[in-house]
Amino acid sequence: MKLFKLLAVSAVLVSMPVYASDFVSHKDDKPQTMNPTAQVQVINFWATWCTPCRKEMPAMSKWFTQKGKPKGVEMVGIALDSKPNVEKFLRTTPVSYPIWRYTGNNSRGMMKTYGNTISALPYTVVRAPKCNIQQTLLGEVDGAKLDRAVADIQSKCRIK
Repeated sequence: MKLFKLLAVSAVLVSMPVYASDFVSHKDDKPQTMNPTAQVQVINFWATWCTPCRKEMPAMSKWFTQKGKPKGVEMVGIALDSKPNVEKFLRTTPVSYPIWRYTGNNSRGMMKTYGNTISALPYTVVRAPKCNIQQTLLGEVDGAKLDRAVADIQSKCRIK
C-alpha cells in the first residue's frame, strides 16, 4: 500500500498547543506536554491496530535507548487508541520511551497540526522547537531513518 511509503518533508512548525491538553500518560491518565526546552524531540503517532506501527516500535525503543536518550533527544509515542488496547500491547511489546494517548475528539485535526495532512499512521515528527523546524516521516521508521532525521535537524539548527 503506497500510504505507508516513507515521506520526509522539512516544514515550519505549526502552532501546536491547541491539542496539548488532549495528551495523557497511558499509565495514569495525567495530562502531558512536550518539554519546550528540549533541543530535539521525536514524536511518533501510532495505534495498536496499525501493523507497521507495531512492527517499528521495538526498533524505535532500541534506538532511543542506545542513541536518542544518550544524546538528549526527547521521544514520546502518542497512541491514537483506547487505554485497554495500549496497555495490552505494551505488556507484550514494552518500549523505553514514554507512551501517551490522545484523548481528544479530533485526531485528524490534531495530526494536521503536526504536519500529517493525510491522517495516516505510523507518523513520526522530528523537531527542534527552538529553531522552529521539523522533519516528518510517514510510514515505518527504523534506527537508520531516525539517525538521518535527527542529524538533519541538528545540522539545520546547529545543535551539537
